[in-house]
Amino acid sequence: MITTKQWLGVAILISGVGYGIWLNLQPEPELVTDSKWSAIPYKDAVAVNDGKALYDRYCLACHGANLEGQPNWRERDSAGYLPAPPHDQSGHTWHHADQQLFTIVKGGIAAIAGNDYRTTMRAFGEQMNDDQIWSVLAYIKSTWPREIIDAHNRFSEES
Repeated sequence: MITTKQWLGVAILISGVGYGIWLNLQPEPELVTDSKWSAIPYKDAVAVNDGKALYDRYCLACHGANLEGQPNWRERDSAGYLPAPPHDQSGHTWHHADQQLFTIVKGGIAAIAGNDYRTTMRAFGEQMNDDQIWSVLAYIKSTWPREIIDAHNRFSEES
């Protein structure tokens, strides 16, 4: 004979399984962003973690382990190239709107500045898909202080 406690346990189990099935049938959520203008999912832990791994693989060698960039990044070298800028709050990355940052990573600086702009920043559209590029940007943005994030969101809103 089944007791009331056992019936209750079965009912809870069935409810849990049903809820799990229901959750899996729900549409994918949109990227978690701070405002309607910000496409960078810097509050999405999965995107940030994926972005960190991708940053380490593709960006760290030039932009640094702590997003510090290369020394004298504002001064052209003897060949006329600008060193890699920092992506932390000391640099100018946050002065560019989301879509512009995406375009730079995907197509290189030439995609926005033209082919005559002297830089070693190459396009990464062949190495990373769009979601991966947004994840790298999410990682970078997640490291900024709140006031820089707010300023960056304003740049994105105005563009």
